[in-house]
Amino acid sequence: MRIWSLHPRYLDRQGLVACWRETLLAQAVLAGRTRGYRKHPQLERFTAAPDPLEALGAYLAAVADEADQRGYRFDRSRIDRSDARATDILPVTNGQVAWEWTHLTAKLAMRSPDVLAHWSSVVTPQPHPLFHVIPGPIASWERPDGSA
Repeated sequence: MRIWSLHPRYLDRQGLVACWRETLLAQAVLAGRTRGYRKHPQLERFTAAPDPLEALGAYLAAVADEADQRGYRFDRSRIDRSDARATDILPVTNGQVAWEWTHLTAKLAMRSPDVLAHWSSVVTPQPHPLFHVIPGPIASWERPDGSA
């Protein structure tokens, strides 16, 4: 499961679709509709939110907004809290953002070099609108060795 802390604008088509699907899975987990993935480490940051389903709804809304800008049609009726538009409510460390940027650019180099070239001048990427950046290392739930 990869729920990016990075703004969805940086994702290629495959990454955006995967992010949408994986976040819908996270929503199903936190809503109690599935038994799998309940202990997935990336869910920790959403369960720490005052209203985890609202946070996931806001996350999904921003991903759907990006899809709309690209002419894709993501089914917003699948968002449990489709009215959620919260921004800047969850922290993400600058170490996590930097690690994810390195991870994403490696993926883009392999499958979407044109997208990577488009973002080549970015030094400090923006986070997803749900997050605000704070100083700190890679998140404790991250698997930097690639095991997740």
